[in-house]
Amino acid sequence: MTAQASISTTATDHALSGSSVKILCWSCAATLSSLDTPSAALRCSKCGSVTEFRNGIWCSLAPHLAADYERFVAEYEFIRNAEGRGSLDPTYYHALPYQDLSGKMTAQWKIRARTFDHLLQHILKPLADQRQQPLRILDLGAGNGWLSYRLSRLGHLPVAVDLLTNDRDGLSAGSNFSSQLPVMFPRVQASLDDMPFASETFDLAIFNASFHYSQDYRKTLAEALRCLRPSGTVVIADTPWYAKQESGVMMVEEKHMQFRAAYGFASNSLQSQEFLTPERLEDLARTHELTWQEFRPFYGIKWALRPLIARLKHRRTPSQFRIYTAKVPA
Repeated sequence: MTAQASISTTATDHALSGSSVKILCWSCAATLSSLDTPSAALRCSKCGSVTEFRNGIWCSLAPHLAADYERFVAEYEFIRNAEGRGSLDPTYYHALPYQDLSGKMTAQWKIRARTFDHLLQHILKPLADQRQQPLRILDLGAGNGWLSYRLSRLGHLPVAVDLLTNDRDGLSAGSNFSSQLPVMFPRVQASLDDMPFASETFDLAIFNASFHYSQDYRKTLAEALRCLRPSGTVVIADTPWYAKQESGVMMVEEKHMQFRAAYGFASNSLQSQEFLTPERLEDLARTHELTWQEFRPFYGIKWALRPLIARLKHRRTPSQFRIYTAKVPA
């Protein structure tokens, strides 16, 4: 699949596609406004807390959560910057996920592109055909917003949610897409465990290479399910999967060692879950009364041969990427 032709009309940060989504107070969950009516700040009439609209982003991260995440965000941004993520050129963002014009993360973006195409063909299109209307979609762990951009180009109504707001790899980088869209998608800074949306608002929630950052899979999934309408769909994509727990634990230990050697810290201030296993998925299905459907995108021969090569070289089993979906019980 190739990128669609650009749309000639342009969006601004003051024209947002969130007309039917209400933003709630981060403190008391009272309704403040709809996402398409930006204001410099919204003061809650119930508790007096203020939600700022800053640089096109709704800032809905509670102060105590911001403090909890401060070290994680600082270390994460340091590593991502060292890896050369992002660009000063808007066309870099427009090309994602099909091209990495920086040439620094080409292999990773090839994975993202194949996951996205599989998601479109096997999950998004059937759901859109069934609903016969644009889908209201939560893009969870949106990063620079490339997925929300692609979904907007297809006529859907995404809302991008992330902790990061920097202008290279976080939500502020989403401004690079405004010239390509008739209406800009809303961007919301929030914890995925505590989102400022009313229950039963969205048709689809996509954990976009982000679920493994959760510290509590049950809690994070419960919050996404709360935001979905009855029969809505949750998607977990591009989270490392291992058949055995010990392989995932070894991966995490290796990653922390590599980070210590390269950056001087392990980047483990949050006790993230880091990976999925059959047992973890079974626990989530049982806890939330879900039935998982599994999809296995083909990432190429080289990727498919990784487990065999690892066995021959007596290395730990490498991660796999699978897509898991489940419907909210009606």
